[in-house]
Amino acid sequence: MKIVILAAGIGSRLGNPFPKPLTPLKNNKSIMKMQIDNIALHYSIDDINVVVGFKKDLIMERFPELTYVYNPFFDRTNTSKSLLRALKKHNNTSVLWFNGDVVFDQRILSILQPHIEANTSFVAVNTHKVAEEEVKYTLKNNYINELSKTVSNGLGEAVGINFIASGDIAQLINRLEQCEANDYFERGLELAIAKDNIKVKAIDISQYNCMEIDFAEDLENANNML
Repeated sequence: MKIVILAAGIGSRLGNPFPKPLTPLKNNKSIMKMQIDNIALHYSIDDINVVVGFKKDLIMERFPELTYVYNPFFDRTNTSKSLLRALKKHNNTSVLWFNGDVVFDQRILSILQPHIEANTSFVAVNTHKVAEEEVKYTLKNNYINELSKTVSNGLGEAVGINFIASGDIAQLINRLEQCEANDYFERGLELAIAKDNIKVKAIDISQYNCMEIDFAEDLENANNML
């Protein structure tokens, strides 16, 4: 298995002059440092690939031990194209990926591990929240059916931690290639579910803290949970 962190975006809503993953937290770590430390408790950092774009040198200099994939079109593409670049590099293995702005409790990885070992594609979800601006999901026959910010009557929120099984990765790559430049990667998953009938589970991690940092309020809430 390979691990991917999506860290190419500008993150303009938070207002930083540097990449959002480098945002400092009150525990004296950046968002990305906390992610890497959490991942390293369970996996080898040699398997981490970071997709960079905006001010990439700042991230690469801070974490020289990691492997990097460059999205040169970071200013005009969204996460569908960043993820696509990483998956095309590792198209014969399973991939666990994280949005680069997610602050999460490392115990979540223990919940996810059995599904990773079973090589079952999944989206980690929080069933306690269904905010309008977040990616939401519905189920059909106990698998993900819809997955987007525009879902009606969502059952919960996708938290930005996802896994694609080795047997599903070719279909996801194909569908990500079909996505529009400004699509989120969730659109690629939706297409693969609808057109290729891949099965994607929703894994409930609500018992542990996990938060995507989009706004200053999110950062404050994340710091309060540390």
